[in-house]
Amino acid sequence: MTKLIDAPRRVLAGLAVLAVLAVAVVVHSLTERGVGPAPGSAPAGEFSAERAMVHLTRFAGEPRPLGSPANDRTLDYLTGELRSAGLDVEVQHSVGAEAGDGLAAFGRVDNIVATLRGTDPTGTVLLAAHHDSVGMGPGAADDGAAVAALLETVRALRTGDAPRNDLVLLITDGEEDGLLGADAFVREHPLGSRGGVVLNFEARGVRGPSLMFETSRDNAGLVDVFTDAAPHPRGDSSMVEVYRLLPNNTDFTPLSAGGFDGLNFAFIEGAARYHTAGDSIANLDRGSLQHHGENMLALARALGGTDLRTLRTDHDDTYFRVLGVPVGYPNGLVWPLAVLAVLLVGLLTWLARRRGLVTVPRVLAGAASALVPLAVAFGLGQLVWTVLVWVRPAYESAEGLLHRPEAYHVAMLLAGVVALLAWYQLLRRRLGPAALAVGGLAWPALLAVACAGLAPGASFLFVVPVLFASAGYLVALLLDRPLWSVAAVALGLVVGAALLLYFGYMVFVAVGLTLGGAGPVFVVLFGLLALPVVELLAPSSRRGAVLVPSVVAVLVVVAVAAGVVIDRPDAEHPAASHLAYVLDADEGKAYWVSADREPARWTARYVHGRDTRGLPAGYARGDLWTGEAPALDLAGPQVEVRSRTAGTVTFRVASRRAASRLTLRLDAPITRVTATAPGSAAATVAVEGTRTGTWPGEIRFRDLPAEGVELTVHTRATQVTALDETRGLADVPGFRPRPPGLTAAPRDDVDLLSVGRTYDLAR
Repeated sequence: MTKLIDAPRRVLAGLAVLAVLAVAVVVHSLTERGVGPAPGSAPAGEFSAERAMVHLTRFAGEPRPLGSPANDRTLDYLTGELRSAGLDVEVQHSVGAEAGDGLAAFGRVDNIVATLRGTDPTGTVLLAAHHDSVGMGPGAADDGAAVAALLETVRALRTGDAPRNDLVLLITDGEEDGLLGADAFVREHPLGSRGGVVLNFEARGVRGPSLMFETSRDNAGLVDVFTDAAPHPRGDSSMVEVYRLLPNNTDFTPLSAGGFDGLNFAFIEGAARYHTAGDSIANLDRGSLQHHGENMLALARALGGTDLRTLRTDHDDTYFRVLGVPVGYPNGLVWPLAVLAVLLVGLLTWLARRRGLVTVPRVLAGAASALVPLAVAFGLGQLVWTVLVWVRPAYESAEGLLHRPEAYHVAMLLAGVVALLAWYQLLRRRLGPAALAVGGLAWPALLAVACAGLAPGASFLFVVPVLFASAGYLVALLLDRPLWSVAAVALGLVVGAALLLYFGYMVFVAVGLTLGGAGPVFVVLFGLLALPVVELLAPSSRRGAVLVPSVVAVLVVVAVAAGVVIDRPDAEHPAASHLAYVLDADEGKAYWVSADREPARWTARYVHGRDTRGLPAGYARGDLWTGEAPALDLAGPQVEVRSRTAGTVTFRVASRRAASRLTLRLDAPITRVTATAPGSAAATVAVEGTRTGTWPGEIRFRDLPAEGVELTVHTRATQVTALDETRGLADVPGFRPRPPGLTAAPRDDVDLLSVGRTYDLAR
């Protein structure tokens, strides 16, 4: 094959192909970006990020966790604005609940349910976001941007005719504490059981395009509306498939489980600021807010005027964009396309064999050996991550979500190039370039088949590049003319470059560097498609065969070193640190606690060892640093057993110091918990499994009322450790605020002042 695409100026031809592919990657990346913000002078019927920012500055300047005064002020502001806009506004006061492994979580929530009545409704269109934030930051992006976009969307909608369908704005509470508001809405509110179409808006960073990353099952009808109505649709069906495999949840999860079909949106870049003080108005990209709002407004109009009953389908769609061109087809075509990809690879093998370029045994050997660079690339990427954690232990605590990771991205992607070139140079003389090129196509084709069975919406990532690359090579072989052959190869690889290389980069954006080996794997997958181009540029001497991958390996080291220099913490890009204060009220002893892998200098003022024996029973979770702290004169939470049978205990728990957070840890598994708060209906959850790292069962209650709550727990536990918690350590003698360059880590227990007491439930 390489003989037929070889040209007198083979290096020039190879560079030309690389230039075409580089342009394809750049164009694809640019067309997948977001949009610019619209000014306040934009037409009244359009969405304006500048107008939405006016709302955001009025409620997202400080943290507003569940039950906080800031949350209450936000509730008042939002309900006032929605009533002024002419909507019917209701505040749902309830207790939300969620279950996890060995965990029952509860909290008092205030959901906003605002309705714009339709003229001839065929169902309900639900626009959802949450108004609470984490306690560590003001949540300007998560989820203030979506809430501000809702207000601006309503304003724009009110400039035109009323929608046909009922439009309901659901602004939930308690999302950050376990999707509590969404649970309460589905479980108790009349609209929650009626179903309809939900559009949920979230953020996992502070910038980037608004991606449609999750759908309900049988999404074809909704995907058609999205791609037709959204002015700048971003996101593809591979995101949907990947997200379905993850344990992550948003409000979309209980709403979808409760009978709503729908779409879920988020922007995810700049995730180092996620759930930190850096999720601020100053750091929020106005373009991300604009993209959120444009999607929201366009889809509200489209769905508001659609007969929602016609959107029901019995299948998912595959959808994506390449070089700005939208592509979509029903998932019923996934298997035929995957089979076609395999057949094209087989046809290419047959034709290359007829031309005397390959033998079947050598093609099979090339295909089998191609597993080596894939595995080595993954290993090298993870090795780079291991080195980074060794150099900067704080990276592990940050879960690989860094402020300035670009040099590390380059290093990891180049690691894939090293693996590919080393393998190719080692075997090109033994098996022949053509056998490696044809055999290398087998792995993307096999992945297309595997995805067709396991994750159909992601199969396009492999099947489309294989189809185009195989077609390009077939044309090159049939033409047997150097110039046209090179052109056919280049055009055949354009789609693969745009899809595979861009997806490899997006892996870093989505999950950080902890799975650093995934990016290099996609580099190798594309490299397997492009081996004839590699052959055009490959040195013919043995010395050159060793020199080229060695030079790239040096570049990996240089990129890592550059990243270490560039990504230093400072006031604008702080490192995360964890610290908490725990008082054992039974013993009258207190301790500083940190879960950092290696405490920063500021944190090391408080913690200095690993001894956790003095902590309240059941408190220790994972590897902790500890240090003695001054014991405050604070009463622990009160637990009063009301009744007990062989497998059930009912008790009342309250905070003597009016703490708003409560955590209970039990010494035996829990299977069912009912929480009853004054003025609210009881909430019950079934619990499976046990907690890891602490005692087997755990119960949480957020926004704890002053009167306390009554809990009925199905368990055989004999002891419970109750901790009431307040955020902020300023009252502890000797505490000093973090210096510039450090910020509170995105952990739920960061900066908590916890007071614990252990009770015997058997009495």
